[in-house]
Amino acid sequence: MDKVRMTNIPLAERMRPRSLDDYIGQRHLVGPGGVVRRMIESGRINSFILWGPPGVGKTTLARIIANAVEAPFFTLSAVTSGVKDVREVLDRCDKESKSMFATARPILFIDEIHRFNKSQQDSLLGAVEKGTVTLIGATTENPSFEVIRPLLSRAQVYTLKSLEAADLQELMERALKTDPILSARDITVEETSALFRYAGGDARKLLNILDLIEQAAEPGKPVVITDTLVAESLQENPLAYDRNGEMHYDIISAFIKSVRGSDPDAAVYWLARMVAGGEDPKFIARRLVILAAEDIGLANPNALLLANATFDALSKIGWPEGRIILSECAVYLATSPKSNSAYMAIDAALEEVRRTGNLPVPLHLRNAPTGLMKELGYGKDYQYAHDYENHFSAQQYLPDGLASRRFWHAGESQAERTMQERMDRLRGRN
Repeated sequence: MDKVRMTNIPLAERMRPRSLDDYIGQRHLVGPGGVVRRMIESGRINSFILWGPPGVGKTTLARIIANAVEAPFFTLSAVTSGVKDVREVLDRCDKESKSMFATARPILFIDEIHRFNKSQQDSLLGAVEKGTVTLIGATTENPSFEVIRPLLSRAQVYTLKSLEAADLQELMERALKTDPILSARDITVEETSALFRYAGGDARKLLNILDLIEQAAEPGKPVVITDTLVAESLQENPLAYDRNGEMHYDIISAFIKSVRGSDPDAAVYWLARMVAGGEDPKFIARRLVILAAEDIGLANPNALLLANATFDALSKIGWPEGRIILSECAVYLATSPKSNSAYMAIDAALEEVRRTGNLPVPLHLRNAPTGLMKELGYGKDYQYAHDYENHFSAQQYLPDGLASRRFWHAGESQAERTMQERMDRLRGRN
């Protein structure tokens, strides 16, 4: 291929590995003894799904496998393909598998398989089960959420990881040395910190950055790659954060657990990751309100007031100043004493309701707006609490059979111990 035509092909495509020996990363799958390497060596490829972030080699690995076992290779994109497209490809795979020249079962690679709806995924089941085709799916989303259970039972899931610094270093050096365009330039790499940070474990992103720097450089002049040059070339850090994907759930989970675990530094860090990634501020504020009630609760009731004020203030202040309000609330909640007694109480009560059903309300607690109801005893002998000492009456408030049941148990905080002591005194349990 001449150099002019080659310049129109992105570096990431020019550097796509053609064999397992050229494949970088995922040693747990393709290294000595790795499950994918063993499959290739045996020549028996089973259906599986590759789950991992973008740019870690899912599509490349599927192509390498097909080449290694000399299997017919068919591809579909879940973004553009419908049920009709799936059936047409499966028909072609069926004919290919029955061909007298067939040496291996056809491989059907489906990119972004998580975007297939249930009916589209259902259409794959028969062909996979009968062995008409070997399915290799690729997804950036958790398959247990996005892929139907019958398909998951027929396809093993293999997890791919973001490339490590050593992998990125190897990939960069190979590109500079073997790519016809980069190797023809006088390129020196003095610093890699920004390069690897901006790549974020994504091989395609790393190669795209190198491609961009080479294209922007003055022809015939040496190129010295530094952290400053990388930052100036990209202008901003394209953080890996999918607001609707796996990382979204992982980071909000880490944020919640950091606040619950009373680590304000970790809480602010994960908050910063969400803010920098463009997360909806109101989503974060809603989680803070829930945290205040669920994990701090009665140990510090002011936490809920502050969390609710945070949510309200965000709508008034907007962005970017809203990040300060979120930070204040996150730090306050993280450093507050913790209690989940209210959360545990309502769940215990719900479980009792599920177990015992619709128990009747005691007659003395019922409302009696009509004469007939009064004749039936509704409201009879009800004791108005404010008429008694300490505004407390030790009458039965729970249904018969549950009169002694306790759903709320005080936590270990001083505030709740004080509340429990008061209740014990009122109930005569001193």
